[in-house]
Amino acid sequence: MNKCTDNRCAADFMDVASLRALQLERLQKIVAHTYNNVEFFRKRMDERNIKVSDIKTLDDIQKLPFSKKIDLRDTYPFGLCAVPMSEIVRLHASSGTTGKPIVVAYTKEDLEVWNQVMVRGLAGAGLSEKDIIQIAYGYGLFTGGLGAHYGSEALGATVVPASVGNTQRQVMLMRDFGVTGICCTPSYFLHLIEQAALAGIDMRDLPVRVGIFGAEPWSQGMREQLEKGAGIEAFDIYGLSEIIGPGVAIECTEHSGMHIFEDHFYPEIIDPDTGEVLPDGELGELVLTTLSKFAMPMIRYRTRDLTRIIAEPCKCGRTIRRIDRISARSDDMFIIRGVNVFPSQIESALLTVPGVTANYLIILTTEKGMDNIELQVEMSPEAFSDQVKVLEGLQRNIAKAVESVIGLRIRIKLVAPQTIARSEGKAKRVIDQRLKN
Repeated sequence: MNKCTDNRCAADFMDVASLRALQLERLQKIVAHTYNNVEFFRKRMDERNIKVSDIKTLDDIQKLPFSKKIDLRDTYPFGLCAVPMSEIVRLHASSGTTGKPIVVAYTKEDLEVWNQVMVRGLAGAGLSEKDIIQIAYGYGLFTGGLGAHYGSEALGATVVPASVGNTQRQVMLMRDFGVTGICCTPSYFLHLIEQAALAGIDMRDLPVRVGIFGAEPWSQGMREQLEKGAGIEAFDIYGLSEIIGPGVAIECTEHSGMHIFEDHFYPEIIDPDTGEVLPDGELGELVLTTLSKFAMPMIRYRTRDLTRIIAEPCKCGRTIRRIDRISARSDDMFIIRGVNVFPSQIESALLTVPGVTANYLIILTTEKGMDNIELQVEMSPEAFSDQVKVLEGLQRNIAKAVESVIGLRIRIKLVAPQTIARSEGKAKRVIDQRLKN
Protein backbone atom coordinates (compact mmCIF):
# COMPACT_ATOMS: atom_id res chain seq x y z
CA MET A 1 0.00 0.00 0.00
CA ASN A 2 1.45 3.35 -1.06
CA LYS A 3 -0.42 5.59 1.36
CA CYS A 4 0.14 9.32 0.94
CA THR A 5 2.04 10.67 3.96
CA ASP A 6 0.62 14.19 3.57
CA ASN A 7 -2.14 14.54 6.20
CA ARG A 8 -4.11 16.71 3.76
CA CYS A 9 -4.82 13.49 1.82
CA ALA A 10 -6.87 12.01 4.69
CA ALA A 11 -10.15 12.34 2.76
CA ASP A 12 -8.74 10.02 0.08
CA PHE A 13 -8.79 7.18 2.63
CA MET A 14 -12.16 7.87 4.29
CA ASP A 15 -14.28 4.81 5.00
CA VAL A 16 -16.88 4.39 2.29
CA ALA A 17 -19.95 4.73 4.54
CA SER A 18 -18.71 8.06 5.88
CA LEU A 19 -17.86 9.22 2.37
CA ARG A 20 -21.35 8.41 1.07
CA ALA A 21 -22.93 10.22 4.03
CA LEU A 22 -20.76 13.27 3.34
CA GLN A 23 -21.66 13.19 -0.35
CA LEU A 24 -25.39 13.09 0.42
CA GLU A 25 -25.10 15.94 2.92
CA ARG A 26 -23.22 18.07 0.40
CA LEU A 27 -25.52 17.12 -2.47
CA GLN A 28 -28.62 18.18 -0.56
CA LYS A 29 -26.96 21.46 0.41
CA ILE A 30 -25.76 22.31 -3.12
CA VAL A 31 -29.11 21.43 -4.72
CA ALA A 32 -30.91 23.71 -2.27
CA HIS A 33 -28.35 26.47 -2.83
CA THR A 34 -28.65 26.20 -6.61
CA TYR A 35 -32.47 26.02 -6.58
CA ASN A 36 -32.74 29.09 -4.37
CA ASN A 37 -30.21 31.21 -6.27
CA VAL A 38 -30.16 30.18 -9.96
CA GLU A 39 -33.38 30.92 -11.83
CA PHE A 40 -32.30 28.80 -14.81
CA PHE A 41 -31.94 25.69 -12.63
CA ARG A 42 -35.05 26.44 -10.59
CA LYS A 43 -37.20 26.59 -13.74
CA ARG A 44 -35.88 23.23 -14.91
CA MET A 45 -36.68 21.59 -11.59
CA ASP A 46 -40.12 23.18 -11.46
CA GLU A 47 -40.88 22.01 -15.01
CA ARG A 48 -40.18 18.44 -13.85
CA ASN A 49 -42.07 18.95 -10.58
CA ILE A 50 -38.93 18.15 -8.61
CA LYS A 51 -38.53 19.57 -5.11
CA VAL A 52 -35.33 19.99 -3.14
CA SER A 53 -36.84 17.73 -0.49
CA ASP A 54 -37.05 14.92 -3.07
CA ILE A 55 -33.29 14.37 -2.77
CA LYS A 56 -33.30 11.89 0.10
CA THR A 57 -30.61 9.45 -1.13
CA LEU A 58 -27.63 9.62 -3.49
CA ASP A 59 -29.63 7.66 -6.07
CA ASP A 60 -32.12 10.52 -6.11
CA ILE A 61 -29.57 12.57 -8.01
CA GLN A 62 -30.96 10.81 -11.10
CA LYS A 63 -34.18 12.82 -10.68
CA LEU A 64 -32.29 16.06 -11.35
CA PRO A 65 -31.97 17.53 -14.86
CA PHE A 66 -28.68 17.38 -16.76
CA SER A 67 -26.73 20.52 -17.54
CA LYS A 68 -24.65 21.01 -20.69
CA LYS A 69 -22.08 23.38 -22.13
CA ILE A 70 -24.77 25.13 -24.15
CA ASP A 71 -26.40 26.19 -20.86
CA LEU A 72 -23.33 28.24 -19.97
CA ARG A 73 -23.34 29.85 -23.40
CA ASP A 74 -27.07 30.58 -23.28
CA THR A 75 -26.73 32.29 -19.90
CA TYR A 76 -23.46 34.12 -20.70
CA PRO A 77 -21.84 35.65 -18.79
CA PHE A 78 -23.24 35.34 -15.26
CA GLY A 79 -26.65 33.69 -15.60
CA LEU A 80 -25.60 30.57 -13.67
CA CYS A 81 -23.94 32.42 -10.80
CA ALA A 82 -25.44 31.46 -7.45
CA VAL A 83 -23.85 34.20 -5.32
CA PRO A 84 -23.68 37.98 -5.70
CA MET A 85 -20.69 39.42 -7.59
CA SER A 86 -19.35 40.82 -4.31
CA GLU A 87 -18.60 37.22 -3.22
CA ILE A 88 -16.88 36.22 -6.48
CA VAL A 89 -13.13 36.64 -6.32
CA ARG A 90 -12.07 35.19 -9.69
CA LEU A 91 -13.42 34.56 -13.17
CA HIS A 92 -12.03 32.18 -15.78
CA ALA A 93 -13.24 31.61 -19.33
CA SER A 94 -12.67 29.32 -22.29
CA SER A 95 -11.22 30.64 -25.53
CA GLY A 96 -14.64 30.85 -27.15
CA THR A 97 -13.38 29.61 -30.52
CA THR A 98 -16.73 27.96 -31.26
CA GLY A 99 -18.93 30.79 -30.02
CA LYS A 100 -19.33 32.71 -26.79
CA PRO A 101 -16.76 31.76 -24.18
CA ILE A 102 -17.63 29.58 -21.22
CA VAL A 103 -17.38 31.74 -18.09
CA VAL A 104 -16.80 30.17 -14.67
CA ALA A 105 -16.74 31.90 -11.29
CA TYR A 106 -15.19 31.19 -7.89
CA THR A 107 -15.71 32.33 -4.34
CA LYS A 108 -12.77 32.40 -1.94
CA GLU A 109 -13.99 29.08 -0.52
CA ASP A 110 -14.23 27.57 -4.02
CA LEU A 111 -10.57 28.42 -4.61
CA GLU A 112 -9.67 26.78 -1.31
CA VAL A 113 -11.39 23.58 -2.48
CA TRP A 114 -9.48 23.80 -5.77
CA ASN A 115 -6.19 24.12 -3.90
CA GLN A 116 -7.12 21.19 -1.64
CA VAL A 117 -7.81 18.77 -4.49
CA MET A 118 -4.68 19.86 -6.35
CA VAL A 119 -2.60 19.28 -3.22
CA ARG A 120 -4.10 15.82 -2.81
CA GLY A 121 -3.40 15.02 -6.45
CA LEU A 122 0.17 16.29 -6.50
CA ALA A 123 0.98 14.57 -3.22
CA GLY A 124 -0.51 11.33 -4.55
CA ALA A 125 1.89 11.59 -7.49
CA GLY A 126 4.82 11.72 -5.09
CA LEU A 127 5.44 15.48 -5.11
CA SER A 128 6.02 17.46 -1.91
CA GLU A 129 7.35 20.71 -0.49
CA LYS A 130 10.84 19.47 -1.39
CA ASP A 131 10.11 19.68 -5.12
CA ILE A 132 10.59 22.43 -7.70
CA ILE A 133 7.60 22.39 -10.07
CA GLN A 134 7.59 24.13 -13.43
CA ILE A 135 4.14 25.18 -14.69
CA ALA A 136 4.11 25.16 -18.49
CA TYR A 137 0.36 25.49 -18.94
CA GLY A 138 -0.98 28.80 -20.21
CA TYR A 139 -1.70 31.45 -17.59
CA GLY A 140 -4.71 33.72 -17.80
CA LEU A 141 -8.34 32.90 -18.54
CA PHE A 142 -7.45 29.22 -19.14
CA THR A 143 -7.75 27.39 -15.80
CA GLY A 144 -4.72 25.14 -16.30
CA GLY A 145 -1.89 27.51 -15.41
CA LEU A 146 -3.27 29.12 -12.28
CA GLY A 147 -4.87 25.87 -11.08
CA ALA A 148 -1.56 24.02 -11.17
CA HIS A 149 0.33 27.07 -9.88
CA TYR A 150 -1.69 27.71 -6.73
CA GLY A 151 -2.07 24.00 -6.06
CA SER A 152 1.71 23.57 -6.19
CA GLU A 153 2.20 26.56 -3.91
CA ALA A 154 -0.38 25.18 -1.47
CA LEU A 155 1.59 21.93 -1.48
CA GLY A 156 4.59 23.95 -0.34
CA ALA A 157 6.66 23.29 -3.46
CA THR A 158 8.84 25.86 -5.17
CA VAL A 159 6.95 27.05 -8.28
CA VAL A 160 8.46 28.13 -11.60
CA PRO A 161 5.61 29.97 -13.45
CA ALA A 162 7.03 29.46 -16.95
CA SER A 163 3.67 29.47 -18.80
CA VAL A 164 3.85 28.34 -22.44
CA GLY A 165 6.16 29.29 -25.27
CA ASN A 166 9.87 30.07 -25.53
CA THR A 167 10.68 26.40 -25.51
CA GLN A 168 14.46 26.77 -25.33
CA ARG A 169 14.06 28.90 -22.20
CA GLN A 170 11.77 26.24 -20.72
CA VAL A 171 14.55 23.68 -21.10
CA MET A 172 17.11 26.11 -19.70
CA LEU A 173 14.94 26.74 -16.62
CA MET A 174 14.47 23.02 -16.05
CA ARG A 175 18.22 22.48 -16.18
CA ASP A 176 19.40 25.58 -14.27
CA PHE A 177 16.71 25.60 -11.57
CA GLY A 178 16.89 21.87 -10.92
CA VAL A 179 13.21 21.34 -11.72
CA THR A 180 11.91 18.00 -10.42
CA GLY A 181 8.27 18.19 -11.54
CA ILE A 182 6.51 19.69 -14.54
CA CYS A 183 2.86 20.38 -15.39
CA CYS A 184 1.87 20.82 -19.05
CA THR A 185 0.10 19.13 -21.95
CA PRO A 186 1.66 15.82 -23.05
CA SER A 187 2.11 17.07 -26.60
CA TYR A 188 4.03 20.12 -25.36
CA PHE A 189 6.32 18.01 -23.18
CA LEU A 190 7.08 15.85 -26.21
CA HIS A 191 8.04 19.09 -27.98
CA LEU A 192 10.30 20.00 -25.03
CA ILE A 193 12.09 16.66 -25.32
CA GLU A 194 12.66 17.22 -29.05
CA GLN A 195 13.90 20.78 -28.64
CA ALA A 196 16.22 19.79 -25.81
CA ALA A 197 17.75 17.10 -28.02
CA LEU A 198 18.31 19.64 -30.83
CA ALA A 199 20.19 21.80 -28.30
CA GLY A 200 22.34 18.83 -27.30
CA ILE A 201 20.54 18.29 -23.99
CA ASP A 202 19.34 14.83 -22.97
CA MET A 203 16.26 15.33 -20.79
CA ARG A 204 17.11 12.09 -19.03
CA ASP A 205 20.14 13.83 -17.54
CA LEU A 206 17.98 16.51 -15.88
CA PRO A 207 16.59 16.09 -12.33
CA VAL A 208 12.94 16.22 -13.45
CA ARG A 209 11.29 12.99 -12.29
CA VAL A 210 7.52 13.62 -12.34
CA GLY A 211 5.32 14.92 -15.16
CA ILE A 212 1.68 15.90 -14.56
CA PHE A 213 0.04 15.88 -17.99
CA GLY A 214 -3.50 16.86 -18.92
CA ALA A 215 -5.78 19.18 -20.93
CA GLU A 216 -5.87 16.79 -23.89
CA PRO A 217 -6.48 13.05 -24.41
CA TRP A 218 -3.30 10.97 -24.62
CA SER A 219 -2.60 7.30 -25.07
CA GLN A 220 -0.50 4.69 -23.32
CA GLY A 221 1.85 4.85 -26.29
CA MET A 222 2.35 8.57 -25.67
CA ARG A 223 3.06 7.83 -21.99
CA GLU A 224 5.80 5.40 -22.97
CA GLN A 225 7.39 7.93 -25.32
CA LEU A 226 7.40 10.64 -22.66
CA GLU A 227 8.77 8.41 -19.93
CA LYS A 228 11.44 6.94 -22.16
CA GLY A 229 12.40 10.28 -23.66
CA ALA A 230 12.81 12.12 -20.36
CA GLY A 231 13.33 9.40 -17.76
CA ILE A 232 10.29 10.55 -15.80
CA GLU A 233 7.15 9.06 -14.27
CA ALA A 234 4.12 10.42 -16.14
CA PHE A 235 0.79 11.05 -14.41
CA ASP A 236 -2.56 11.68 -16.06
CA ILE A 237 -4.59 14.54 -14.54
CA TYR A 238 -8.17 15.35 -15.43
CA GLY A 239 -10.29 18.43 -15.03
CA LEU A 240 -12.48 20.88 -16.86
CA SER A 241 -13.20 24.55 -16.31
CA GLU A 242 -16.94 24.05 -15.95
CA ILE A 243 -16.37 21.88 -12.88
CA ILE A 244 -13.34 23.62 -11.33
CA GLY A 245 -10.29 23.23 -13.59
CA PRO A 246 -7.44 20.69 -13.31
CA GLY A 247 -7.62 18.51 -10.22
CA VAL A 248 -10.95 16.74 -10.59
CA ALA A 249 -9.07 13.43 -10.83
CA ILE A 250 -5.46 12.24 -11.06
CA GLU A 251 -3.47 9.02 -11.12
CA CYS A 252 -1.66 7.72 -8.08
CA THR A 253 1.63 5.85 -8.35
CA GLU A 254 -0.23 2.62 -9.17
CA HIS A 255 -1.26 4.12 -12.56
CA SER A 256 -4.47 2.10 -12.65
CA GLY A 257 -6.94 4.88 -13.31
CA MET A 258 -7.41 8.40 -12.01
CA HIS A 259 -8.73 8.84 -8.47
CA ILE A 260 -11.67 11.23 -8.60
CA PHE A 261 -12.03 13.48 -5.58
CA GLU A 262 -15.62 12.41 -5.16
CA ASP A 263 -16.10 14.14 -1.84
CA HIS A 264 -16.19 17.31 -3.99
CA PHE A 265 -17.19 15.99 -7.44
CA TYR A 266 -19.89 13.33 -7.59
CA PRO A 267 -19.43 11.08 -10.65
CA GLU A 268 -21.98 9.22 -12.76
CA ILE A 269 -21.61 7.32 -16.03
CA ILE A 270 -24.50 7.51 -18.49
CA ASP A 271 -25.38 6.13 -21.87
CA PRO A 272 -24.62 9.17 -24.07
CA ASP A 273 -27.60 8.43 -26.31
CA THR A 274 -30.33 7.66 -23.77
CA GLY A 275 -29.07 9.39 -20.60
CA GLU A 276 -29.56 6.15 -18.65
CA VAL A 277 -27.24 5.81 -15.66
CA LEU A 278 -24.87 2.87 -16.11
CA PRO A 279 -23.36 0.74 -13.34
CA ASP A 280 -19.75 1.07 -12.26
CA GLY A 281 -17.41 -0.59 -14.73
CA GLU A 282 -19.41 0.18 -17.89
CA LEU A 283 -18.11 2.60 -20.50
CA GLY A 284 -20.14 5.73 -21.07
CA GLU A 285 -20.21 9.50 -20.71
CA LEU A 286 -18.93 11.03 -17.49
CA VAL A 287 -21.41 13.26 -15.65
CA LEU A 288 -20.20 15.37 -12.73
CA THR A 289 -21.94 17.28 -9.96
CA THR A 290 -19.99 19.84 -7.92
CA LEU A 291 -20.72 19.17 -4.26
CA SER A 292 -18.86 22.14 -2.77
CA LYS A 293 -18.57 24.85 -5.43
CA PHE A 294 -20.94 27.67 -4.59
CA ALA A 295 -20.21 30.54 -6.99
CA MET A 296 -21.35 28.59 -10.04
CA PRO A 297 -22.45 25.06 -9.10
CA MET A 298 -22.84 22.46 -11.82
CA ILE A 299 -25.58 19.88 -11.34
CA ARG A 300 -25.23 16.68 -13.40
CA TYR A 301 -22.94 18.30 -15.95
CA ARG A 302 -22.48 16.22 -19.12
CA THR A 303 -18.74 16.35 -19.82
CA ARG A 304 -18.87 14.48 -23.19
CA ASP A 305 -15.81 12.57 -21.98
CA LEU A 306 -16.03 8.79 -22.37
CA THR A 307 -14.71 6.64 -19.55
CA ARG A 308 -15.82 4.19 -16.85
CA ILE A 309 -15.83 4.19 -13.06
CA ILE A 310 -13.46 1.71 -11.42
CA ALA A 311 -14.94 0.82 -8.05
CA GLU A 312 -12.52 -1.96 -7.08
CA PRO A 313 -10.10 -0.98 -4.29
CA CYS A 314 -6.81 0.49 -5.48
CA LYS A 315 -3.56 -1.00 -4.21
CA CYS A 316 -2.60 2.45 -2.93
CA GLY A 317 -5.30 2.16 -0.26
CA ARG A 318 -7.45 5.10 -1.36
CA THR A 319 -11.17 4.51 -1.01
CA ILE A 320 -12.25 7.20 -3.46
CA ARG A 321 -13.17 5.62 -6.78
CA ARG A 322 -11.23 5.96 -10.00
CA ILE A 323 -12.13 6.79 -13.56
CA ASP A 324 -10.35 5.11 -16.42
CA ARG A 325 -8.18 7.05 -18.83
CA ILE A 326 -10.44 9.27 -20.96
CA SER A 327 -10.74 7.11 -24.06
CA ALA A 328 -12.30 9.82 -26.20
CA ARG A 329 -14.75 12.70 -26.26
CA SER A 330 -18.11 11.97 -27.79
CA ASP A 331 -17.96 15.31 -29.61
CA ASP A 332 -14.48 14.49 -31.05
CA MET A 333 -15.90 11.51 -32.92
CA PHE A 334 -16.16 11.68 -36.68
CA ILE A 335 -17.95 9.24 -38.99
CA ILE A 336 -16.17 7.89 -42.06
CA ARG A 337 -18.09 5.55 -44.35
CA GLY A 338 -20.48 4.68 -41.55
CA VAL A 339 -17.71 3.91 -39.02
CA ASN A 340 -17.36 5.88 -35.78
CA VAL A 341 -13.74 6.96 -35.39
CA PHE A 342 -11.99 8.70 -32.49
CA PRO A 343 -8.57 10.37 -32.86
CA SER A 344 -7.38 8.57 -29.74
CA GLN A 345 -7.95 5.21 -31.48
CA ILE A 346 -5.66 6.23 -34.33
CA GLU A 347 -3.00 7.47 -31.91
CA SER A 348 -3.07 4.22 -29.93
CA ALA A 349 -2.62 2.17 -33.08
CA LEU A 350 0.03 4.46 -34.54
CA LEU A 351 2.28 4.32 -31.51
CA THR A 352 2.51 0.54 -31.65
CA VAL A 353 4.56 0.88 -34.85
CA PRO A 354 8.34 1.28 -34.49
CA GLY A 355 9.91 4.13 -36.42
CA VAL A 356 7.25 6.82 -35.93
CA THR A 357 6.77 9.62 -33.42
CA ALA A 358 3.70 10.84 -31.57
CA ASN A 359 3.47 13.82 -33.92
CA TYR A 360 0.69 13.23 -36.41
CA LEU A 361 -2.16 14.96 -38.20
CA ILE A 362 -5.52 13.55 -39.30
CA ILE A 363 -6.92 15.22 -42.41
CA LEU A 364 -10.53 14.52 -43.41
CA THR A 365 -11.46 15.10 -47.06
CA THR A 366 -14.31 14.38 -49.48
CA GLU A 367 -13.53 12.94 -52.91
CA LYS A 368 -16.18 11.88 -55.42
CA GLY A 369 -18.82 12.04 -52.73
CA MET A 370 -16.91 9.78 -50.31
CA ASP A 371 -15.23 10.84 -47.08
CA ASN A 372 -11.60 9.81 -46.59
CA ILE A 373 -8.90 9.97 -43.93
CA GLU A 374 -5.28 10.87 -44.58
CA LEU A 375 -2.91 10.31 -41.69
CA GLN A 376 0.27 12.35 -41.82
CA VAL A 377 2.93 10.83 -39.60
CA GLU A 378 6.38 12.08 -38.66
CA MET A 379 9.09 9.48 -38.87
CA SER A 380 11.61 9.27 -36.06
CA PRO A 381 15.10 10.54 -36.97
CA GLU A 382 16.40 6.95 -36.77
CA ALA A 383 13.79 5.68 -39.24
CA PHE A 384 14.06 8.61 -41.66
CA SER A 385 15.23 7.23 -44.99
CA ASP A 386 15.19 7.98 -48.70
CA GLN A 387 14.88 4.31 -49.61
CA VAL A 388 11.52 3.66 -51.21
CA LYS A 389 11.24 0.10 -49.89
CA VAL A 390 11.82 1.24 -46.32
CA LEU A 391 9.18 3.96 -46.58
CA GLU A 392 6.65 1.68 -48.25
CA GLY A 393 7.16 -0.93 -45.55
CA LEU A 394 6.61 1.61 -42.80
CA GLN A 395 3.44 2.89 -44.52
CA ARG A 396 2.07 -0.66 -44.75
CA ASN A 397 2.80 -1.31 -41.07
CA ILE A 398 0.99 1.87 -40.00
CA ALA A 399 -1.98 1.20 -42.27
CA LYS A 400 -2.35 -2.35 -40.91
CA ALA A 401 -2.11 -1.19 -37.28
CA VAL A 402 -4.74 1.50 -37.77
CA GLU A 403 -7.05 -0.80 -39.76
CA SER A 404 -6.90 -3.41 -37.00
CA VAL A 405 -8.29 -0.83 -34.57
CA ILE A 406 -10.84 1.21 -36.57
CA GLY A 407 -11.66 -1.29 -39.32
CA LEU A 408 -10.85 1.12 -42.14
CA ARG A 409 -7.97 1.24 -44.58
CA ILE A 410 -6.71 4.82 -44.64
CA ARG A 411 -4.07 6.78 -46.51
CA ILE A 412 -0.73 7.14 -44.82
CA LYS A 413 1.64 9.99 -45.66
CA LEU A 414 5.08 9.88 -44.07
CA VAL A 415 6.76 13.21 -43.43
CA ALA A 416 10.24 14.15 -42.24
CA PRO A 417 11.05 14.82 -38.57
CA GLN A 418 10.07 18.27 -37.27
CA THR A 419 7.63 18.80 -40.19
CA ILE A 420 4.28 18.93 -38.41
CA ALA A 421 3.62 22.19 -36.55
CA ARG A 422 3.91 21.97 -32.77
CA SER A 423 1.39 23.43 -30.33
CA GLU A 424 2.24 25.20 -27.09
CA GLY A 425 -1.21 24.40 -25.72
CA LYS A 426 -3.69 21.70 -26.67
CA ALA A 427 -2.53 19.86 -29.76
CA LYS A 428 -4.72 20.17 -32.86
CA ARG A 429 -4.83 16.68 -34.34
CA VAL A 430 -7.72 16.85 -36.82
CA ILE A 431 -8.23 19.11 -39.85
CA ASP A 432 -11.68 18.63 -41.35
CA GLN A 433 -11.69 19.63 -45.02
CA ARG A 434 -14.82 17.66 -45.90
CA LEU A 435 -17.46 19.27 -48.07
CA LYS A 436 -20.35 20.65 -46.02
CA ASN A 437 -23.92 20.48 -47.26
